[in-house]
Amino acid sequence: MADFADVSTLSFEKALAELETIVGKLEGGNVPLEESITLYARGEALKARCDALLKDAEARVEKITLGADGRPAGTVPLDGE
Repeated sequence: MADFADVSTLSFEKALAELETIVGKLEGGNVPLEESITLYARGEALKARCDALLKDAEARVEKITLGADGRPAGTVPLDGE
């Protein structure tokens, strides 16, 4: 199982797909204990990567504000409502 890609280089989609595969294997219950531990640790790293990428994306999402004339006047964070 040492052929795992570096988690920090994975896109959200690739990390999520790998995480889903790991969850499927672990839920199947047919994985030896040592491999289960390795898969679980990898899953935790993938979950953290997905969380970080989602938080980064959320921080970049902005809402365009309109001025009195209806033209874009700037942006504010999406949570700034």
